[in-house]
Amino acid sequence: MEASTWIDPIAHSPTLLIIALGVVAALESLAVVGLAFPGVIIITAIASLAGHDNLSIVLLLISATLGAIVGDGLSYWLGYSNRERLPRMWPFHRYPEALARGTSFFHRYGVMSVLLGRFIGPIRPFIPLVAGMCHMPSGRFFTVNIMSALLWAPAYVLPGYYLGRTWKTTLSHYQDSFGWLLLLGLVVITASWLFSFIRRHTERTGSLYRLVLQWARRAAWRRRLWLSFRMNKTAGAPPLPSLLLLIGALIGFTGWSLFIAHHPDPLPFDHRANAFFTTLESPAANAVALMLAKAGDKLGILVLMAPWMLWLVIQRYWVTLLHWFGALGGIALANIWFKHMVGRARPMTPDYLTGSFSYPSAHTSGAVVVYGLAAAFIADGVVRPQRRHWVYWAATLLIALMAWSRLMMGVHWVSDLIGGALLGLCVCAVTRISYHRFSHRPVARLPWGHLLWVTAVLMAGRIMLFPAV
Repeated sequence: MEASTWIDPIAHSPTLLIIALGVVAALESLAVVGLAFPGVIIITAIASLAGHDNLSIVLLLISATLGAIVGDGLSYWLGYSNRERLPRMWPFHRYPEALARGTSFFHRYGVMSVLLGRFIGPIRPFIPLVAGMCHMPSGRFFTVNIMSALLWAPAYVLPGYYLGRTWKTTLSHYQDSFGWLLLLGLVVITASWLFSFIRRHTERTGSLYRLVLQWARRAAWRRRLWLSFRMNKTAGAPPLPSLLLLIGALIGFTGWSLFIAHHPDPLPFDHRANAFFTTLESPAANAVALMLAKAGDKLGILVLMAPWMLWLVIQRYWVTLLHWFGALGGIALANIWFKHMVGRARPMTPDYLTGSFSYPSAHTSGAVVVYGLAAAFIADGVVRPQRRHWVYWAATLLIALMAWSRLMMGVHWVSDLIGGALLGLCVCAVTRISYHRFSHRPVARLPWGHLLWVTAVLMAGRIMLFPAV
């Protein structure tokens, strides 16, 4: 069976694609749901599949427009019929700030808020709700609702649609490879979103945290287990996000590593992905990939971390410093051990990698540890929990760029990157669990400007003056 068959039932079913696009557009516009639902990503993916199969763009735009109208209409009706009770109802009582921002925006811009709000992410799902709560006349609301949907649908559907058309015309010989990579990208984005969602709801004020706490109180052994994972006396609660991340990443890495150890030869999608990235080679892309490779090797990580570690020493953040060294040393030793245990050959072995095995990818696992832990420490200092996910998304982007560089250079298989990412997540989770079991002084506000400038200068010197190691 060809690797592209996972796409066939969807890409070659026009009715399914058109209906799916309308449903996703409705969910993207629905009150509260639109905040947690990755609608833009899914709309782009569906539109790309439709463009690849030359579906009617008119039918797609009609479906997306109707879905957007229905989503906003349901939100309006919900606000209109529950004006007094809504702020106290679940899940709306969990988003008082978003409701307040939506109300302020509505009162400031009036009718135009329905049109403008559809394009403003943080308040988009709340504007129709607030319009209903404020008893905006239904005829006026639906007139503006339809107008905004007519503008919104092309803006969100056309880029993905023509991306799919480009995929078909330009990359027709590599559709199997592109399909696997698209699936992998969707899995990574979905996993990142799921982690962000679970992390937010397993903090002390989250609903999942309260559910686990209630579960732990119902039996003596559960209470002992709960207390065994308690953090330091100052915080007083187990780091549930890190615990869940450790369980998931450890299961994933163990299963994936056992599979690779018993199937050391490259997998079918490894060959297809490498063939696809070979077609993307260019002097500019290769230069960027080499820069990222130098930034992510042993010397690059040392240069990257040196200014920040020095600042921690000067400020005497000994617990934080100890855990950083433990994480970096742990991931280095883990990479060496697993590489020799699996003994997998690289697709291509340049001189500076002679004698080094392929699985897992040390660059990817190192990037996960460095940027993942940095994101966790930075997120600790973000006052508003709702904004912490942006820190993690930025770290995910940097990690993805590092993984991309390994494929562009042809020194790793895609399956190596998956193993490296899972291993890095295990080390991150263990480090965070250990960190929160120690009594420590919270890291004060970092001198971002000075540290970033010093890091940039040192990294530029490392890239220009030293070969990759």
